[in-house]
Amino acid sequence: MRKALLLLSLLFSLYACDAQESDSISTAFDPMEATVVDLQRGLDSADFTVREVVETYLQRIEALNKKGPQLNAVLSVNPAALRIADSLDLLLSRGQKLGPLHGIPIILKDNIETLDSMPTTAGSRALAQNFVKRDAPLVARLRAAGAIILAKANLSEWANFRGENSISGWSGLGGFTRNPYVLSRNPCGSSSGSAVVVAAGLAPVAIGTETNGSIICPSQTNGIVGIKPTVGMVPGEGIIPIAWSQDVAGPMAKTVEDALIVLEVIADPDPHNPARLKNWPPQNWQARPSLPAIIPEKPLLGKRIGVFTNAQGKDAQVDTLFKKAQSELEALGASLVEVPEILATGTNYASYRVMLYEYQVGLNRYLNSLDSQAYVHSIPELIEFNKSDSLELRWFGQEYLELAAGIDSTDLKSYRYNLQMMQVNSREKGIDLIMDSLKLDLFIAPSGSPAWMIDPINGDHYILSSASPAAISGYPNLSLPMGMVEGLPVGISLFGRALEEQKLIEVALIYEKFSARISPPQFLNEDPALKN
Repeated sequence: MRKALLLLSLLFSLYACDAQESDSISTAFDPMEATVVDLQRGLDSADFTVREVVETYLQRIEALNKKGPQLNAVLSVNPAALRIADSLDLLLSRGQKLGPLHGIPIILKDNIETLDSMPTTAGSRALAQNFVKRDAPLVARLRAAGAIILAKANLSEWANFRGENSISGWSGLGGFTRNPYVLSRNPCGSSSGSAVVVAAGLAPVAIGTETNGSIICPSQTNGIVGIKPTVGMVPGEGIIPIAWSQDVAGPMAKTVEDALIVLEVIADPDPHNPARLKNWPPQNWQARPSLPAIIPEKPLLGKRIGVFTNAQGKDAQVDTLFKKAQSELEALGASLVEVPEILATGTNYASYRVMLYEYQVGLNRYLNSLDSQAYVHSIPELIEFNKSDSLELRWFGQEYLELAAGIDSTDLKSYRYNLQMMQVNSREKGIDLIMDSLKLDLFIAPSGSPAWMIDPINGDHYILSSASPAAISGYPNLSLPMGMVEGLPVGISLFGRALEEQKLIEVALIYEKFSARISPPQFLNEDPALKN
């Protein structure tokens, strides 16, 4: 530990040093295809330098974010990124590495605080000057592991909990984030920018946050892997909140292995146990499964998987892909059991009431903690700012902010009643009960439907989502690519008990290895679905 701290001290002593610009950009790797593992190997073998890696991604951001396809996936770029890269290169030249992410660029959803010269905005013009000059604990862990905080990603403003007819991927600061597969289609939210930067090769990995579906939906819609960990497994301090009982940050990457590498770095169980889980803090928790060196012919033999059928029947082409995925899992040895429903009636509404209460308390507390550079310091001030701003209410309203402002934070009886209902229904009477009675290892479901058209007039057009059981319970969920529908990716979700990320990742690694790969994005202006 002492050695790591000394190396980190050296890194920041070099942080402000001037660096000479490189005359060329490395072509030793393709940013569209390169994984964290690829970059680790290339840096270790000196195929390229950290500076060349960072220059490559910065050039790509410059070419694709506001120019070319105008992805609008990045809100701000770290002005110190190249200086940090030079510092990390110096350590490598001395045979030293900070950790498993040494020299790996990473982009953060812009509701996560950093000490770099980038504001933390939640996409809102009200926080355009919110330079907090502090790292969220998860960011400190990334930095200590050698990662370079390259940029901050656009998001659905206020993590998609501002207005009833919101448009996923839109923020007052960043505008409309575009899906790199078909630019007229929505990337889903709220971690839209985090998903797009990975899919489009603007960074090898990103961090998103989820309250209900905000890692899973954009990951599946953009053809990448996303892991929503057990709530509390990644520290939530320094993240602009919605609801502490459901909020959690997680990795978004090209592969399950990449997401696992990042999850192992940022995991640090919150002693406050925000989701009120039993057996907390976890003892001997780990995410990495112990897979055999040689994968057997039926590696999933003995696994019992619940098929969440409630998420079927809403999109015929997704159903076809999901049936194919089930057949593939059975061929790998798994036994499948149909599960029609998980959440009892009233669970979603109880979760909604809890979200409003915790939003009022948590967001007011956060805004009140900001210094004078911020334009607002409470939800009522934020509401008034939006009303007076020329753009904020251009496309949709702020009903959730107004509802949260009207919540009586002293009404603990109502809050505790709804909290207990949502947690008991989703856990003891939901996921845990079903898994115990059917002796299941995990559930599977289609993650969602193909990306819909960006529609500023009518807002979002969700067809299906399977994220709520894991989100409301605070349990882990993982989405990875399942196939393509009319040139658009869709994903399959794996979810299960609290703290059992390892089981999900084990099955995901095997499914990813044996399933057909999806096509990379082509940044199409013309929608292929409209050609017929």
